[in-house]
Amino acid sequence: MNQLDTLKIFQRVAELASFSGAARQLGLPNASVSLAVQQLEQMLGTRLLQRTTRRVQLTADGEAFYRRSQDLLDEFESLRGMFRAGGQPLSGKLRVDMSSAMAREVVLPALPTFLARHPQLEIELSASDRRVDLVAEGFDCVLRTGTLDDSSLVARPIGHLAQINCASAAYLKKHGTPRTLEDLAHHQLVHYRQVLGGRSPGWEWFDGTQTRTLPMAGSVTVNSTETYYAACQAGLGLIQLPLVGAQKRKMLDGGKLVEVLPQYRPAPMPINLLYASRRHVPARLAEFMDWLHALIFPLTQEGGLTR
Repeated sequence: MNQLDTLKIFQRVAELASFSGAARQLGLPNASVSLAVQQLEQMLGTRLLQRTTRRVQLTADGEAFYRRSQDLLDEFESLRGMFRAGGQPLSGKLRVDMSSAMAREVVLPALPTFLARHPQLEIELSASDRRVDLVAEGFDCVLRTGTLDDSSLVARPIGHLAQINCASAAYLKKHGTPRTLEDLAHHQLVHYRQVLGGRSPGWEWFDGTQTRTLPMAGSVTVNSTETYYAACQAGLGLIQLPLVGAQKRKMLDGGKLVEVLPQYRPAPMPINLLYASRRHVPARLAEFMDWLHALIFPLTQEGGLTR
């Protein structure tokens, strides 16, 4: 095992705070990961990781070494590609995360073309509605919609996705069509929460200056895009969704869903690419993020895609 491989093992152990977790992600035996870190510490003459029966954490020297080794590996990645002929496929593995709707409706249909240009690349694609921990779970980048709260990550803005309000035709036939905010007192909202156990703020709309909310009744709370759309189609209440999502699924065709209260739409939803702060972004990651940006940016001109 060369020293660069040893550095990569140390970084993954430090990021996951786990030897066994790093071994699983890297596809190595636990003993090999432990031995690599021990040999690195012996070579440096200092303890990098503090091990107890319950946790693994960086020492002060380990923190400093982690930052410098990250810069070194990123620099090596950059050096490795500096004489690459134009158009030559990149190599390596990328682990990325995005919502299931974004993956299914936008990224996966276009991915064969990207991989045809870079056949030596491997993509590990996580598609779910939960918010993953980019660093702890070993992701290279995350495509995220909504307000950001990861201050330690670098955010690359792509644009904003317009949202609309919808209900099923059957729901409107039974309960009537709301015309004003006051009418919402007589309607149901399908509540959406990424983590179940609470309720959404209610009806959201942008008044031209700020987002306003109005609490609403609702018998159903869901935590995935698929069930959110399905609940609306089943007549369980109103929903607020990105416009392009409705268009891609042809929900507005044939009256499957009907837009309501267009004067009280939610604020456009920001969409960003997130990645760990690095001095040098690996060439394969930079290329992939450029491709994602070019693929998704036109959607922000039309509307939105995924909640």
